[in-house]
Parts: sequence; C-alpha cells; structure tokens
Amino acid sequence: MMIRDFINLLMPVLCPVCGAVLLKNERIICTGCIYELPRTRYLSYSENPVSRLFWGRIYVENATALFQYQKGSRFQQLIHELKYKDRQDIGREMGRLLGIELEGSPFTSADIILPVPLHKKKYRQRGYNQCHPIAEGLSESLGVPWHSGHLIRPSVSLTQTSRSRMDRWSNVDGIFEVKDPGKLCGKHIILVDDVVTTGATLDACATALLSLEKVRVSIVTLAVALKVFN
Repeated sequence: MMIRDFINLLMPVLCPVCGAVLLKNERIICTGCIYELPRTRYLSYSENPVSRLFWGRIYVENATALFQYQKGSRFQQLIHELKYKDRQDIGREMGRLLGIELEGSPFTSADIILPVPLHKKKYRQRGYNQCHPIAEGLSESLGVPWHSGHLIRPSVSLTQTSRSRMDRWSNVDGIFEVKDPGKLCGKHIILVDDVVTTGATLDACATALLSLEKVRVSIVTLAVALKVFN
C-alpha cells in the first residue's frame, strides 16, 4: 500500500474528463464526473428514443443507451479519448457502469454479447476496436460472455459523418456477415456500440443476426446522439 501511494504521488492518475487526481476509491473517472454525466434513464421504459429508431425496420427485444451524447459535453471527451487515443480502460469502465445499470433488467437474460465490428482496414489504422473494451466491461458486470469473431464486417463503407439519415442507412446495408452461425442459433444476443445516432449500423448488424434461426437481439450503447437529419 505504501509503495502504491508513493507511485501515485510521483505519477498521479488523473480523471480523463476534468484532470483531477483520482482518489483511492475511484476508478478511471472521478466520482464527480460520473455523477454529472447526462444519464438517459431510458431503461425504465421500453418505448424509449433508442428503441424507436428501429420501429418498422427490425424487431429488437430491448434497446437502451446509458448517456446523452452532446457536443462539448463531458461524455464527448470520454468517447474521444476511447475512440482516438487508445484509452481502452475508459471503455472497460464505462461498459462496467453500463452493466451495473442493466442489472435486474431483461438484458440479463442474454446468452452472449457481440460488439459492433470494424472492417480490418479500419482496425489496422486504429489498432483496436473501441467496442471491444465496452463489451468486456459489460460482460464483467452482467456475467454474460462476449465474443468478437461471430459478427464480421468484410465490406468497407464510407464514413457516416455528415451523411443524411437516408444515406446512412443505405451506406451500411448488407455490410455485416455472421461467422459460425451455428454457434448463435437460438441465442439472445446483446449488440454493443459506443454511440447510436440514426441506428443504421446497429440495424445492419441486427439484420444479419436475425436471419439465423430463433435468434433474439437486444441493443445497448454507451450513448445516444439524437439529432435532426435532412
């Protein structure tokens, strides 16, 4: 304990949001920043804005997001650190918090957790898939195993940024495939992503999975970014 305290004195661990030195009982993000993150509270009702994104397109068992994503917010800073600066520890911690939020909900009946995959070119460029640590933390909290190889993205799509709502849906149509489908038949699957906007990417993932026999799909994301598209 004394050695760890000495190391923390020389190289203090800082909160990635506000820069404050973390206390002994804090993990990755300080308590104050966790408290101030804009929670959606969507879990308390099934017909929430995330679930409505998929109405009329696919049937999902449950859908929710933990936080609201807003430009300039503290949550945007966390996502930026996770997605572009290799702060996978943030992803694991946020996934763990997400799992704690889901305790006692229908999501706990899931058999497996699948993160949204990256194309291998994007994976090589970034060096990691930011959804993997989220799935890992979620798995730790829920006690549900996660796997990264059952759902693959063999096709490259153009970036979704600045695309219209309709363009986003057509841009990802049919780009995901299921590997070893026999291992997923009859399973309740949780699909995990970092941020959902239109739901196009998650819809394409779920469509590939729902083509399998007796598969049920639920969707969870760290955040939802609701905005108006042309």
